[in-house]
Amino acid sequence: MIKAVLILLTMGVLLTQCTSETPEEKLKRIHESAITVDTHCDTPMALLNDDFDVAERNESPRSRVDFPRMKDGGLDAIFFAAFTGQRERTPENTQAAYEMANKMIEKTYEVCDKNSEAAEVANEPGDVVRLEKEGKRAIYIGMENGFPIGTELGRVEEFYNKGVRYVTLCHSSNNDICDSSTDRKGPEHDGLSEFGKKVVGEMNRLGMMIDVSHISDKSFYDVIELSKAPVIASHSSVRAIAHHKRNMTDDMIKTLAENGGVIQICLLDDYIKDPDTMTVRFQKQKELRAKFAKPDEMSDDEVKSLREEWRSLDEKYPKDLPTVADCVDHIDHVVDLVGVDYVGIGSDFDGGGGLKDCADVSQFPNITAEMLKRGYSEEDIDKVWGGNFLRVFNAVAELAE
Repeated sequence: MIKAVLILLTMGVLLTQCTSETPEEKLKRIHESAITVDTHCDTPMALLNDDFDVAERNESPRSRVDFPRMKDGGLDAIFFAAFTGQRERTPENTQAAYEMANKMIEKTYEVCDKNSEAAEVANEPGDVVRLEKEGKRAIYIGMENGFPIGTELGRVEEFYNKGVRYVTLCHSSNNDICDSSTDRKGPEHDGLSEFGKKVVGEMNRLGMMIDVSHISDKSFYDVIELSKAPVIASHSSVRAIAHHKRNMTDDMIKTLAENGGVIQICLLDDYIKDPDTMTVRFQKQKELRAKFAKPDEMSDDEVKSLREEWRSLDEKYPKDLPTVADCVDHIDHVVDLVGVDYVGIGSDFDGGGGLKDCADVSQFPNITAEMLKRGYSEEDIDKVWGGNFLRVFNAVAELAE
């Protein structure tokens, strides 16, 4: 009898503790308990600038990712993408892209080694759990655009050995691997090239994730047909909501889920919400895009100048950015379409990503708050923030083994 009373009293105390938890405390507990992974940022470009220190707290919009703000936002892991823009496919341009990708990778190791108490370059899916327990941020490496590979298949393994764990097969233009979703000239290979098919097989063999963001619809279906491992869209959103070619159609999302893959919702404004074409800012952006129409014919200084002009638009013509609620609409759509096991977050911070109420990595808890508001369970939130992606990461690694 006494034992039963003690059990009831204990249960009553626990129940009181649970019911006395404030919404703020609940949000903090759930967000911090999740293994959180952002699968795409372009911060390595900034690492090459002498005036940027990733170990110091910076300000958005000029910088959206650094180690202190990752800690503030409870972000456990992030993929630093070594991005190279597409140029004319000459041996000289391919070599320049290869060297630039290597510089970004080397710089990522350098800043992590210099700040080893705060962050570490991670290679394996389980590293994020180990580093989270040590109070460190896990910095994984991706490569945005397969252009540095050129037509040398051996470079895939070379980059893997340097820590690259996914390759976004192309960027805004076609390359030697596949067609892009946004090349002004249209398709060149009708999907994957013959060389691209070899790249897919080699990535499967090595245990390197295939990233289908940016690639054309036909390229996507070719990858799905060939890949023996599930694939990722490291930073893509839902085309049924925002009608950009970069986003994925419902059929693509269903096919991705059947493959066991995951779509990581991108926080870039035009991929979250269709733009208002009547604003002055939109017209200025259109003018800059026209100047940037042929990047392969521009010098590095000209490209840098245009990027600065683009960034200055935030000050001269502030944009009415989409909100976290708009972003979670994309998560809802995927969940309603295929279930909660196939969606995550890939911010594209420092590459264009940023929302009105999620301007940098420190504000990631706002996404968790919106999911809680909509009735997502703690288990669902864990899946969206990292569980789904890590499942794919593990599956790709195990296939190679």
